[in-house]
Amino acid sequence: MSRDGEEESVEEGAPSSGIIRVRARHDPFLVVCRCFSVITAAVALLCIAVNVMSAIRSFENGSDIFDGIFRCYAVLIACFVVLAETEWAFILKFWQVLEYWAGRGMLQIFVAVMTRAFPDYYGVRKELVLLQNISSYMLLGCGVVYLVSGLLCIGRLKRFRQQKKISRDQAVKDLEELARRREELEQLLIVERV
Repeated sequence: MSRDGEEESVEEGAPSSGIIRVRARHDPFLVVCRCFSVITAAVALLCIAVNVMSAIRSFENGSDIFDGIFRCYAVLIACFVVLAETEWAFILKFWQVLEYWAGRGMLQIFVAVMTRAFPDYYGVRKELVLLQNISSYMLLGCGVVYLVSGLLCIGRLKRFRQQKKISRDQAVKDLEELARRREELEQLLIVERV
């Protein structure tokens, strides 16, 4: 075991030079952040589905055209929530506010409010209202967690740990490449001696 807790093992059958293979451990903090991102994206997809169903019913009804248009906007903005959770570089490049957790949280809260808006007070669509409530409150909860975490600079800590992991992974790849190259050179020396 090394100082950092990574496992090191000497490859069996290797020359006495001792090639060291480093198996990187996953950072538990980054795993938790990734799981929360997946949950948030799933809840945002539920909001998209609920808003699409509400928009279809509003346009079929004919009298709720404004509600249908409102739902279409909610679908578009909820798509941005899902894309922000994928942390796709293209999206974060143009909408840098989504890189910060407080910005993401406010966007999620906005989508939750849009999903909850215009409920069916007449009780005609009880199942749809129930789905609206569930999805909007779940996304509201995710948004509040993101907002509070962003204010506590947890997002910055995550970005720092991601950069550290990327640089560590690159160092491991470089080390393995050097070890492979060294082994090739040693094989060449052995062939030349014979």
